[in-house]
Amino acid sequence: MPIPSVPLGRTSLAVTRIGIGTAPLGNLFASLPDEQAHSTIQAAYAAGVRLIDTAPLYGAGLAERRVGAVLAMLPRDQIVLCTKVGRLVQPDGRVTFNYSRDDVLRSLEASLQRLGLDRVDVLLIHDPDDHERQALDEAFPTLAELRAQGVIGAIGAGMNQWQMLERFARNADFDCFLLAGRYTLLEQTSLDFLELCRQRSIGVFLGGVFNSGILATGPVLGAKFQYADAPPEVMERARRLQELCARHGVPLATAALQFAMAHPAVTSLVLGAVTPAEIQSNIAASTAPVPAALWQELRAASLIHPEAPLPN
Repeated sequence: MPIPSVPLGRTSLAVTRIGIGTAPLGNLFASLPDEQAHSTIQAAYAAGVRLIDTAPLYGAGLAERRVGAVLAMLPRDQIVLCTKVGRLVQPDGRVTFNYSRDDVLRSLEASLQRLGLDRVDVLLIHDPDDHERQALDEAFPTLAELRAQGVIGAIGAGMNQWQMLERFARNADFDCFLLAGRYTLLEQTSLDFLELCRQRSIGVFLGGVFNSGILATGPVLGAKFQYADAPPEVMERARRLQELCARHGVPLATAALQFAMAHPAVTSLVLGAVTPAEIQSNIAASTAPVPAALWQELRAASLIHPEAPLPN
């Protein structure tokens, strides 16, 4: 079954409901050989994924170079490519925060060189947590000019918090956002933000839908939550989620994927992977049968916010 495509907000771009996130392919979590990274991206394309998300931060440009090497062998017009600005790779390999107009333009130029391309489709302001004013006053107008010139098709911002993204949505003309970890089976704190995006037809990419791993591995020893060892209360909540899922014969990761996809504001899930097998597993989980009774039981047990949309 092909992966469905949907419009990205009000833009002319269409993206698949599942995309591949390339942070792991930049050796951020473990060192991978080029061949493995390339085969993972190729497997995503072969499986129907047409959205690729990358960034200069991921391995100080390594992920972008690996993406570019694969895209050179694929039909470019079939793929929506997203990268980011706000982190500039220095000659010594350091990655620094830079949100000025000149640095945004330098960042895009350097990304295009690493990718071996003359354009990207989506450009996001990356993690401006401590740089809100400069991101809005300098980076955003620069991206808006690039969009008006047709250099890029959509502009947005990507980060791990929804509060600043909500302010961005109210104060500037963004096309899309990438929100990581704040709308998952474990956490639904961003419902008001997602509703605002739905009302304004702003596309939303969700990253981190496994909360750094615990919703994929379950509450095993050393399970990760928000890039660190999961605290006891999160381990207990994950245990309860897994227990209810098991009662219905549903893997926890399957429930996590389908729950995140069910919100009408969500355009695509951006899922990291380091092997072709992970690509196949994620895609299979996104369409695996899940009984409606599971979602009702999770809600009745107060494990899902009462206002969160349910699958099915």
